[in-house]
Amino acid sequence: MEGTGRRRNPYELTDESPVYVISVAAQLSGLHPQTLRQYDRLGLVSPDRAAGRGRRYSARDIEQLRQVQQLSQDEGINLAGIKRIIELENQVAALKARVAELQGLVEGAAAARQQAEAAVHASYRRDLVPYQEVQQTSALVVWRPRRDQ
Repeated sequence: MEGTGRRRNPYELTDESPVYVISVAAQLSGLHPQTLRQYDRLGLVSPDRAAGRGRRYSARDIEQLRQVQQLSQDEGINLAGIKRIIELENQVAALKARVAELQGLVEGAAAARQQAEAAVHASYRRDLVPYQEVQQTSALVVWRPRRDQ
């Protein structure tokens, strides 16, 4: 998990771990292996490659294969349209991640601003008397100098 400071176990299997060879992936997705190769060539589903250049599919890839088949057969969308849908879904996911990242930065900046504001308020001198505005009156004061000379 990047950014969390925790190291992932290299042997831990996740949805993105490429573990299935093409024959198993074809069986799990209900598609012919040649269809999987065609989808790979078109860029619809791009599995990882093993050292011998053989395709290795993850659970996420298999789910995406099922989604491509559902869009193609049930919804009647052509492969170019499916590719565009997948690209847009990936773009939306990336934008959501960016928004979450920016929200975190904004919250951090707001907290820093509040701390700086609190530090300024804490630095105010406490021995000063607050200014109070004097009400103006229409009273007249007469001044007469003393004549003691």
